[in-house]
Amino acid sequence: MPIHLLYSSISGNTRAFVKKLTEYAETQGHFTLIPIEISDATADIIETSPFFALVPTYLDGGNGIDNGVFEILTDPLREQLEIPENQQNLLGIIGSGNKNFNAQYILTARRYAVQFKVPLIANYELRGTSNDVQRVYEAIQQRLTEVQSSHN
Repeated sequence: MPIHLLYSSISGNTRAFVKKLTEYAETQGHFTLIPIEISDATADIIETSPFFALVPTYLDGGNGIDNGVFEILTDPLREQLEIPENQQNLLGIIGSGNKNFNAQYILTARRYAVQFKVPLIANYELRGTSNDVQRVYEAIQQRLTEVQSSHN
């Protein structure tokens, strides 16, 4: 079963993680992950089957709590997720960031989870480790199982 992963990658960290995650999924044989990188140049994509979004955190200064919570650079991904058909098929958010930013770590992903009313199923720092890849894969697998169980 192919599962799309919509993601944005400015620094290349998310792209690198998605590549490792996709390769790992191929070795597991449960499902295929198909990465789709979203940028300013991406035309609207209508997702007709369940998918996940990987959301890096880029914010404009401040402390991420009471100031500086202006999302930057990931707007094209949010706009794709705002398409009504996509909102219906979005199964979960996977967040990334840099733990050095404390309260801002995965803040964009947490905000997307609330906005789109889906769970934040996993997170990882920067390019992620091999343990992160396995953990995120397992979170995707668990979420797919939950959704399938709720439809039976």
